[in-house]
Amino acid sequence: MEHITLLLGIVIVTALVFDFTNGFHDTANAMATTISTGALKPKTAVAMSAVLNLVGAFLSVEVAKTISGGLINESGITTEVIFAALVGAILWNLFTWLIGLPSSSSHALFGGLIGATLMSVGASGVNGSVVITKVLLPAIAAPIVAGLAAYFATKLTFKLASKTDEKATAKGYRAGQIASAGLVSLAHGTNDAQKTMGVITLALVTGNVLAPGANPPLWVIVSAGVAIALGTYLGGWRIIRTMGKGLTDLKPPQGFAAQTGAATVILASSHLGFSLSTTQVCSGSVMGSGLAPKGGVVRWSTATRMFVAWGLTLPAAGAVAAAAEFLTGQGTWGVAAVAVLLVAGSGVIWTLSRRKPVDHTNVTADDLQGPAAPLAPAEPAGVVTTAMAAVTPPPAGVFPSDATHAATGDLKATIHSPAEPARPAASV
Repeated sequence: MEHITLLLGIVIVTALVFDFTNGFHDTANAMATTISTGALKPKTAVAMSAVLNLVGAFLSVEVAKTISGGLINESGITTEVIFAALVGAILWNLFTWLIGLPSSSSHALFGGLIGATLMSVGASGVNGSVVITKVLLPAIAAPIVAGLAAYFATKLTFKLASKTDEKATAKGYRAGQIASAGLVSLAHGTNDAQKTMGVITLALVTGNVLAPGANPPLWVIVSAGVAIALGTYLGGWRIIRTMGKGLTDLKPPQGFAAQTGAATVILASSHLGFSLSTTQVCSGSVMGSGLAPKGGVVRWSTATRMFVAWGLTLPAAGAVAAAAEFLTGQGTWGVAAVAVLLVAGSGVIWTLSRRKPVDHTNVTADDLQGPAAPLAPAEPAGVVTTAMAAVTPPPAGVFPSDATHAATGDLKATIHSPAEPARPAASV
């Protein structure tokens, strides 16, 4: 570490800041369903997740090697490029946290690296085959695979539980959900903490501190694990609310199936060196579990916003990183300007978040009042619901003209008050 320059030190600190935002941005992946079903109290859940994230950081370095020696070509990449990439990733993480959308911290980092590299050295600096095989294809396949796994696991779980008393099995499912949430946290630390390890290792290689292709030093592994654990303990309550309440409503058996499926996919990908998005995997699992029971509902308006955010993450973070790299390429004043813009942008986002605060005291509330207005409003009646209402006989005691209101759950107008008898005209 004695050869680390001031700029390299700034990049390492910025990488750990990204790791911190990754932690609180992705806490929902492991603990949203556990919190929403009441299996664990919010603060207990994030504390448990933080510890297991730290442990998971020591289990593998395969993903770190994919980033440090595979995604982009080390030759020609400067420390300023990595700094610009981290700025793009951090600002996108904070923005999506502000609006409560569980976007991919991993893809924000990849987009930042790709955008800054393209601005610095052009297309020759990016390994297109690695981007396709280890980033884009897993991004498409992972949520689908996890969703299908959770769907069938939930079907099996409900079938096995159909002959047992629901109250008798609820405690067991909650225990299983806690265990599976811990497994997701461990998998998250294994996969996501390595991304920061890879970036710091890449920075050390560009600064001639490490040889190309070197594994992350122990101090890099420890610092990345601690940073992501601290961020996880802080709790990304806004995204936890969206994942736990805004996407679908889960019972403990569904939460258990969703988390077990997600953890399996994440751990398998980490072992293979696929740097996939834990956010996309966990979101796919939640949707699969939500659709599995008869009459299961996913709030597709929320899901659609998530899909849009997923699609925008790579290009948006890349565009910000490319602009930052353009400034850092101007010299020392450019690097200072980018640092100031990062701090100022982060401060603005934090200030805006205080207008509608969400924390451990109201993250599971069905209807937040005042400044903490609902982040995920109830799904409105769609075309299918309206069509069914038109052909379905109204329930007993409901007037025919009110069939649509009854079908869509609006019972306020289904009972008419008796007509008030006409009063005689007042004599003059």
